[in-house]
Amino acid sequence: MGRGDLSDAEWERLWPFLPVSNGRCGRWRDHRQVINGILHRVRTGVQWRDLPERFGPWKTVFERHRLWSADGTWERLLQQVQASADAAGEIDWDVSVDSTIVRAHQHAAGARTDPPPMPGSKGAEEREHPGRSAVAESARPPGGGGAGDEGLGRSRGGFTSKLHLSADGRCRPLSLIVTPGQRADCTQFIAVLEKIRVPRPGLGRPRKKPDSLAADRAYSNGPVREYLRRRGIRHTIPEKSDSQAARRRKGTRGGRPPGFDEDRYKKRNTVERAINRMKQFRAVATRYDKRGYVFLGTATAAAVAIWLRT
Repeated sequence: MGRGDLSDAEWERLWPFLPVSNGRCGRWRDHRQVINGILHRVRTGVQWRDLPERFGPWKTVFERHRLWSADGTWERLLQQVQASADAAGEIDWDVSVDSTIVRAHQHAAGARTDPPPMPGSKGAEEREHPGRSAVAESARPPGGGGAGDEGLGRSRGGFTSKLHLSADGRCRPLSLIVTPGQRADCTQFIAVLEKIRVPRPGLGRPRKKPDSLAADRAYSNGPVREYLRRRGIRHTIPEKSDSQAARRRKGTRGGRPPGFDEDRYKKRNTVERAINRMKQFRAVATRYDKRGYVFLGTATAAAVAIWLRT
């Protein structure tokens, strides 16, 4: 076992949910070896061609990561690990939302403008492994058409992407979205919350609603507050100074000021600490992936490792 590899306990938590071969495409290289190679690259930011030989052929490792990023396997693994933690009562549902700029390396530029290739089709889940996730049918991943469609843009930091995320009260990512660096935080707020899906053991709908939510002034606008009120989510978001001035100018027609819980707002640092954890992975702190869906898979793989190790 090398530094950063899955321990036996982590592997035992992960392997029941991994895709299984459909028997038509030959045998897959050992999942544990390949995942260790993916995590090594995510942690160090090394080029795929420079992966140590102990992880097997670099192209096999890269193709597995690309495929799992395209068909949603990484996202399903994250949800299943979260479900195990939720069943044990280990998730703090006082959620916080924020975003962070990720500087794009020059290698992230230059993706072809045509849509990404379709991942290989896969069969159904083996009946003797009911706990394992069924492998998705082939579907074309998002992207193509230029840098904007690949989650790349221009901001004050230069050539950047932006990672929007929600985090539980124990500083672990619940959901992730990648956009160009200049995209405003509030435009992705609803999408980030809608992406929270923690399955429940047995029957029942996945949990999507937090107990409470905290966010900074970037999310202080009418549509965000209306969405939270409609879903019945208690929230703490400070009001912008210009919004305060506009409300006071209207007098009684301006309505009451939104409630604000200072003690609850202090817990918003959990999402900042979750971002710090994510950026301990160098392939997340700096984007090297050309395709946006592959970079989202890289960030999701890092989130899976965080959940397994905390």
